[in-house]
Amino acid sequence: MRYLTALLKPNGGSAFHPLGEQLTDEPSIKRRAIHHIELLDDDTVLLFAEASGSQERYKQIMEGSPHVNDYLVSGDDRWMAVSQFEPTEETRRGLELQRESNLVIDTPIYFTSNDYLKVTYLGSDDTFKKLSEYIEDIDFVTFELLEMGDYDPNESSFSRMLTSRQEEVLETAVELGYYNEPRQASLEDIGGVVGIAPGTVGEHLRKVEERVFSEIVH
Repeated sequence: MRYLTALLKPNGGSAFHPLGEQLTDEPSIKRRAIHHIELLDDDTVLLFAEASGSQERYKQIMEGSPHVNDYLVSGDDRWMAVSQFEPTEETRRGLELQRESNLVIDTPIYFTSNDYLKVTYLGSDDTFKKLSEYIEDIDFVTFELLEMGDYDPNESSFSRMLTSRQEEVLETAVELGYYNEPRQASLEDIGGVVGIAPGTVGEHLRKVEERVFSEIVH
């Protein structure tokens, strides 16, 4: 099995659906992640998502939207919402592709700081070819490939973000106590174990930290 991580950017708006556009454009609400999305047999969409900010404003938008059939909110600072709504034609086509093929979404789907969607798909090369053909036929989304490789179910999403060298440097740093308080190892110590210069160690760790923190903070 293979994985493919991509950035999905809506063309002609701030989201892929009028409801999503209302939520994205509302400054008191921060959309965080989508934990489940499914096209039901009655052609409505079931969405389980995570957000923060004003629940009251979220409820106002949901109750005033002609697209929403039902919704439920639970939680405090970072809250979860389940909603059932009518899809646009483009949204329906995208979810039909997922339902009718062997394409699997490795949830959660994250919203970036620009409110784009960062999605990891699982499947075969043939499945990804079908996805590519589908994308070529649509004009409502820009699809930016971030990375692709063999999927290991024993790896965390963080592990897949790192190169083998970055992972080696990070593991050595943790083992030697570089991140302990007080710090028990230096960049020179780490470099001596992995066989690279201290400056290169620092560069690797900065890249690791940037990737990990950007994944955590959405």
